[in-house]
Amino acid sequence: MNYSNLIKISLKALLNNKLRGFLTMLGIIIGVASVIAMLAIGQGSKRSINEQIAEMGSNMIMIQPGGDMFGGVRQSASSMQSLKMEDYESVKASVAEISHITPVVNSNGQTIFGSNNAPTTVYGVNEEYLEIRKLSIEEGDMFGESDIQRATKVCVIGKTVAENLFTNGEEPVGQVIRFNKIPFKIIGILKEKGYNSMGMDQDDLILAPYTTIQKRVLAITHINGITASAREENLTQSAIEQIKTILRENHQLRESDEDDFTVRSQEEISKMMNTTTSLLTILLASIAGISLLVGGIGIMNIMFVSVTERTREIGLRMSIGAKGSHIMLQFLIEAVIISITGGVIGVILGVGTSQLIKVVAGWPVYVQLYSVILSFLVCTATGIFFGWYPAKKASSLDPIEAIRYE
Repeated sequence: MNYSNLIKISLKALLNNKLRGFLTMLGIIIGVASVIAMLAIGQGSKRSINEQIAEMGSNMIMIQPGGDMFGGVRQSASSMQSLKMEDYESVKASVAEISHITPVVNSNGQTIFGSNNAPTTVYGVNEEYLEIRKLSIEEGDMFGESDIQRATKVCVIGKTVAENLFTNGEEPVGQVIRFNKIPFKIIGILKEKGYNSMGMDQDDLILAPYTTIQKRVLAITHINGITASAREENLTQSAIEQIKTILRENHQLRESDEDDFTVRSQEEISKMMNTTTSLLTILLASIAGISLLVGGIGIMNIMFVSVTERTREIGLRMSIGAKGSHIMLQFLIEAVIISITGGVIGVILGVGTSQLIKVVAGWPVYVQLYSVILSFLVCTATGIFFGWYPAKKASSLDPIEAIRYE
């Protein structure tokens, strides 16, 4: 069996019908390009989310009050007062896996400077908050322990707050702003972080000593939460278990009682977001994969037409010695050539489209090698699968009946 001769015959047959061959390839091209582009968008979104979570602190642990029932009505976590400074002190002293920890109290309100004002959130924390959240000071300084002890009215602001309040080119550091009528002196500006994966502006915030927010803004003695970071990411779960044990003891909860607090880590958030993006990626790839199926059906349809048109040719070749297996292989090679050529063009188009989406739309896109290889293998398999039956039909023709065919 002369394989090179069969390939030449197959190529000649395809070149005799260039337009039809290209239109047959089009389904494969669109299918492969769509699968690659959709997987690239899904993987890009997943990587972007993971990077932003890592920037927030991949080993961060968040402790918040849990909702509870009062008079048959479940209260919101924000209205609960189950977390105290004693809880913060106990966790800080007892959990060795924790490297940094801060109590958190926060309030929403209007910030004012001169004739400018803007809504924002002030977070009452200690100086370790910067390490936990991977924040850094661009100008000025961070408040220290002495400011916390004296409940000093000083603050550090994010870039968005600075842009909203200081519109005339003023130097923010050293200026006094008002938050809900309480004056705060700006001693530092945070380095810009931008928006996170959930669309939240990470620069629209004010940091102040937690004692100042407790006493002067909220007039409370409890705290809204505790934020900590484990020494290493693999120690996060162990730290969470110890925190839960300590808080249950502090709150004198029986074994049958539910926790009156919640403890979450960035790992849980990351898993949840990854699960969501993975499902969306699979959905997008499945929809794009339908075009591969349509392309395969197109190959089968055209190969049936080709078999019908070339019935006399098949009969002549078989009458001079060609075997059924030769005829079958010839038509199978034609189908595979169509699918492989369409696959190559589809890969180029898919990678190019992905980069175009990244540049034009600004979406996070990441083309993985496995998606290219998988798409190419699938389109090749599609050509073999959908080309086999027409090729089988061609090989089973009776030579005499084929020669008589008009």
